[in-house]
Amino acid sequence: MLTLISCSKTMTEEPYPQQIRTSVPAFMNEARHIALTMARYTTEELAEMLHVSPDTAAVNAQRFRRFHDSGTGGLPALQAYTGIVFKHIAPQDFTTKDWQYAAAHLRITSFLYGLLRPTDNIRSYRLEGKIRMPDETESTLFAHWRPLLTDVLIRTVREQGGILVNLASAEMKNLFHWKQVEREIDVITPDFYSYKNGKLTSVTVYTKMCRGNMTRFILKNRIGHPQELKAFEWQGYRFNESESSDRHLVFTPAS
Repeated sequence: MLTLISCSKTMTEEPYPQQIRTSVPAFMNEARHIALTMARYTTEELAEMLHVSPDTAAVNAQRFRRFHDSGTGGLPALQAYTGIVFKHIAPQDFTTKDWQYAAAHLRITSFLYGLLRPTDNIRSYRLEGKIRMPDETESTLFAHWRPLLTDVLIRTVREQGGILVNLASAEMKNLFHWKQVEREIDVITPDFYSYKNGKLTSVTVYTKMCRGNMTRFILKNRIGHPQELKAFEWQGYRFNESESSDRHLVFTPAS
């Protein structure tokens, strides 16, 4: 079983005291190409493209310009991203065996690096999937990655038993030919809902927290079958059988 999560927009360059044996991203050459392309843009252009403040754009302009510097370091992907999902995965207390298991059973989507193992050494960046690549007839990063990642994801999932637990955000499906993915492997999608006025509602912050905690649950407990996911509980969220199906597992707060 393989678990898929999304990258986050926020990142850190501060290493943990724990030293992790890192790996090289599978699509490092593609990352270099994209970073070189982004380095051509001015701070003002990046602010508009990324929908960020001038200060944030300036930081990222510098990141892209330093990307190819040999002295620029990086961090394992699972440590580098600092969004809500990653805060709740909380890899600070992972053992060496946890990291080894995660490297085999977890993948992280990335607009710069494509598809990452948790141990892949990466540098900080900020990108959006809808950004258009000027040297590729104006195609988006989604379109750029789709033919490169689809077969890789399918092959990797098959190597881990043919089941994908999709805990990534909905937009990340656009990085793959998703219909092909669903045809060729079993995709299990957990969703996390709250009740509002008697109806199930997705609350983004709680969804992200639950995704992070379920990822941690999978990795720390070596979960290998979708049935075992039904035992997941966090802050009152638990499996709701009446709202679920074989491929769609719904978790709601206990009533």
